[in-house]
Amino acid sequence: MTDPRESGFKDVTPLAEARERLREAVAPHDRTETVPLSTAAGRTVAESVTARRAVPHYDRAAMDGFAVRAEDTFGAGDRSPAVLRVGGHAEDGDEVVPGEAVRVHTGSELPPGADAVVMVEQTDTVAGDVEIFDAVGEGENVAPAGEDVEAGRALYEPGHQLRPSDIGLLKSTGVTEIECYQPPTVGVVPTGEELVQADPAPGEIIETNGLTVAQYVERWGGVPEYRNVVTDDEHALRAAIQRDLTKDVIVTTGGSSVGERDLLPSVVDDLGDVLVHGVAVKPGHPAGFGVVEDTPVIMLPGYPVACIVNAVQLLRPATKWAGNMPVSALPETEAVLDRKIASEPGVRTFARVQLDRDGPAIEESDEPPRAVPTRASGAGVLSSVALADGWVVVPEEREGIPEGERVAVQDWEVYP
Repeated sequence: MTDPRESGFKDVTPLAEARERLREAVAPHDRTETVPLSTAAGRTVAESVTARRAVPHYDRAAMDGFAVRAEDTFGAGDRSPAVLRVGGHAEDGDEVVPGEAVRVHTGSELPPGADAVVMVEQTDTVAGDVEIFDAVGEGENVAPAGEDVEAGRALYEPGHQLRPSDIGLLKSTGVTEIECYQPPTVGVVPTGEELVQADPAPGEIIETNGLTVAQYVERWGGVPEYRNVVTDDEHALRAAIQRDLTKDVIVTTGGSSVGERDLLPSVVDDLGDVLVHGVAVKPGHPAGFGVVEDTPVIMLPGYPVACIVNAVQLLRPATKWAGNMPVSALPETEAVLDRKIASEPGVRTFARVQLDRDGPAIEESDEPPRAVPTRASGAGVLSSVALADGWVVVPEEREGIPEGERVAVQDWEVYP
């Protein structure tokens, strides 16, 4: 690896290319475990899942009314209703015999002998009889067994991330536990001799990047191990990386740029191979990653905003890939840009914005909200990202976005 501390970042890797290289470097693990449905939401399926029983598992009434033999209603109409004797109730296990009807409610098991249901609206009861004013065909107003799901039907394949609705479906089909991939493990290593956890003196900074990244890893389905701060020392950094080589992914914060104290890239390259150092994004081009003994090591910049941007762009997919989880697209809100965004050609820019939904023009119409760029644009201004509603992505081929253009505001906070 050429040492960028001698020349700065003259060459940076486009984000799409960097992600492709990272994808090649991240090997999905094969660890699985059996978990009960009650804890399976959000987990990733490791084996094909099939329905153990049909849903519904019996023929049932789809309407309130009377279960009948369809042929007993043939010819029924408003002027000449079919008259059947009320023989009982489905819940009592009564059988439907010729010339007879049995009361049913929606969801009731279809009584033996019946093959259709007459809606209660099409009937009138007189003494012990029921008058039927509309004929029904065989199977009418009946939900047959397996109408929703047939027994043995394939439901989910490996790699599917379970949603709450999936859990309900699985339970209804007789599945009580499921084989899932274990969550990926991520070692989170904050670095920097100036970092402290509390009560900073002049020249010291409260450590926030590692804590923030660890919280994101957990939200993304991983199991983070938030380590103590490691000082800017080659031996200490080397030991910290080696300690977490049992993890699926290692992520560091700080020390990834080209200053005298930015030692991580050379440490990673000495232990393994640096694949990318310098990514064409703003903020955050000092990001990079490498591989040490088959473990990907992602190096995030120390400036908080740059750290978060690159965590979302690099660490999020790496965590998902390592855990066999799908990488979903970020949710977007259409908005009108309130003020122009400047950007550098060849660099993908992530401009933080707030969404303004106030004002009669927006509240009383279908007009999209206004996307207001945050005043603070520095990569170290944490409040500019913590108080933002999302960011607007300016692609590499554009030189800014003018005021008034419709844009997509990505929300990196509300996705799993």
